[in-house]
Amino acid sequence: MAKRWVSLSLFLIIFLAMVVSHSADGPLPGIFILGDSTADVGTNTLLPQSKVKSDFPYYGIDFPHTRPTGRFSNGFNTADFLAKFIGYRRSPPPFLSILRHGSSLSKRFLRGINFASAGSGILDTTGQTLGIITLGAQIQHFTTVQSNLTAAIGAEETAKFLSKSLFFISTGSNDIIYYFQSNNRTVPKEEFVQNLVDAYENHLRTLFNLGARKFGIISVPPIGCCPSLRTLDPSDGCLEEMNDYATFFYTTIEALLQRLSSEYQGMKYSLGNAYEMTMNVINNPIAFNFTDVKGACCGGGKLNAESFCVKPTAALCSDRDEYLFWDMFHPTKQACRLAAFTLYSGEPRFVSPINFSQLAMDN
Repeated sequence: MAKRWVSLSLFLIIFLAMVVSHSADGPLPGIFILGDSTADVGTNTLLPQSKVKSDFPYYGIDFPHTRPTGRFSNGFNTADFLAKFIGYRRSPPPFLSILRHGSSLSKRFLRGINFASAGSGILDTTGQTLGIITLGAQIQHFTTVQSNLTAAIGAEETAKFLSKSLFFISTGSNDIIYYFQSNNRTVPKEEFVQNLVDAYENHLRTLFNLGARKFGIISVPPIGCCPSLRTLDPSDGCLEEMNDYATFFYTTIEALLQRLSSEYQGMKYSLGNAYEMTMNVINNPIAFNFTDVKGACCGGGKLNAESFCVKPTAALCSDRDEYLFWDMFHPTKQACRLAAFTLYSGEPRFVSPINFSQLAMDN
């Protein structure tokens, strides 16, 4: 196990050196991130009315200066690591935080922005009572960015900049989770998932019409294997019915992206199969130096996933890099690093038709 982990670490170091070398060749592309808690880097912290926050310990225990930032992680999240691979120090800041810097707006926009809001989903009804920013509203915020850029550098330069920028979207899990938690599960799986994909299509078309050309889409992971949902199974197993929705969603969104890319000249995409990526780790934990892929590192109760990760009442594991899950729903910093690495450089089994690195370099 030690040799295998050393080999993986060595490969990661070499790969990072290559990334740094490549980023030195020219200006970095802008990065625009939309989605849910898997990509939120502090948006909800800036929403006084939000009921979905993580701006308190033990969150951020492994972040620089041991600081809770609103990320649903013990440290950096997947959005941060993807940005690192592109050549940045971390994810772009939340849109709401940039609004405080009036005179330097356009300069900050050129690096990219993170719009993601924990609790949101593809449907605008998902999380609407939680005081979050829906995906539709996130795209409206991007419209503001596009307008400001156009006013600052002109329509032609804005179009050129956005065509080379990367648009990462991580969403869909909350829609499925909320549907299963509802008391009105009368819609068949195929119809429900198609409704999600139809809404996703509208969002993607809107972004394309605003100038987006390069899409890095992260599909739904095996949410039925999250610690919180495992607690509902007597043997701590995954909820396979929920996982079926995740796999069907991937198949349907894959067909959508193929269709849109053939319809829209200039559209390029990379689709991350988060389900396959995560199940590969769950089925082969030792290969990735994980010792626990069922329970949460921080929480309480069964699988440490029946109560929230709040200091000082929560139980906190000491070997955080050996856990797949940080809290009842979200991955650890180490799992986020692995996910981003796979998205950025992975094989077609995990990310297709090209990976995020190839998407970034495709001009």
